[in-house]
Amino acid sequence: MVKDLLSVRHLNVGFDHQFGHTAVIDDVSFSIEKGETLCIVGESGCGKSLTSLSIMGLLPKGGRITDGKILFQDHDISHKTTKELSKIRGKEISMIFQEPMTALNPLHTVGHQIAEVLLAHEKVSRNEANQKAVEMLKLVGIPSPEKRFKQYPHELSGGMRQRVMIAMALICKPDLLIADEPTTALDVTIQAQILELIQELKNKFGMSLLLITHDLGVVSETADKVIVMYAGQVVESSETKELFTHPKHPYTQGLIKSIPKMDEDEEELATIKGTVPSPDEMPEGCRFVTRCPFAKDICHQKKPPIVNVGHEVHCWLYSDDNVKGGIPLVDNV
Repeated sequence: MVKDLLSVRHLNVGFDHQFGHTAVIDDVSFSIEKGETLCIVGESGCGKSLTSLSIMGLLPKGGRITDGKILFQDHDISHKTTKELSKIRGKEISMIFQEPMTALNPLHTVGHQIAEVLLAHEKVSRNEANQKAVEMLKLVGIPSPEKRFKQYPHELSGGMRQRVMIAMALICKPDLLIADEPTTALDVTIQAQILELIQELKNKFGMSLLLITHDLGVVSETADKVIVMYAGQVVESSETKELFTHPKHPYTQGLIKSIPKMDEDEEELATIKGTVPSPDEMPEGCRFVTRCPFAKDICHQKKPPIVNVGHEVHCWLYSDDNVKGGIPLVDNV
């Protein structure tokens, strides 16, 4: 049996504020094996980024893990101190953020910032760290790395800044790389290059990859497994091929139906009506009930069960009677 590198078990996250406490992440569980790529997919506001920040111990002010475990190499890191986590972040687990311009320090050269990560975790001299930083800049495809080493973030293009972030994340060769929407701020051509680079370096270093995205095209090309999140909960989890050929949850089906198809002559794209509810206005029962075209009375009343239909789906439409009857929701999505 393959040992999980990361196992998130029944994670609950919320925020304390002047009016009390608001739960945001509800009972999220998933695992990543060594060398595996897992994608978390869903609309903005579904809790994808907050889940990744929980793993890194970087929750915003007021945020805290209220229940559950985050096991990394069999050790629970969910309640480690900042000092304890600082030994893991950047060395064993690294993260690439959405917007490199806010993640990079504008007052230091990019080379200095890359070298600092190595100095924090390895017993190397400043000269050795600088040399390795130049080598990483070259490895991530930045031309004239010696010159770029001495430049500041504002002197580089968006694509180059993201490559710098990748160099920083990988200089200590971590076991797990978390990439949170790493191409959001880039144009389409550069997006493809960055995703290809991340995949190449993942294979080169033998890392596991947790990729957070809303782009199902990216998911289909990179992921071994997928979890679909909606309103702070996991609604479906599956191997990638299975998810795209047999999506079960109405939300997953809506996401897949909204992908533009080149061979179909449709004037309008399919959409999911409505918006993700705010954390303090969650409906009773299933959180997708206000947008679901298949909602039944029980969907308004009780939280849906986890049902195994070849893979896991959280939905009342696959309760025992429906599963036995083999009722499909949508054919040939």
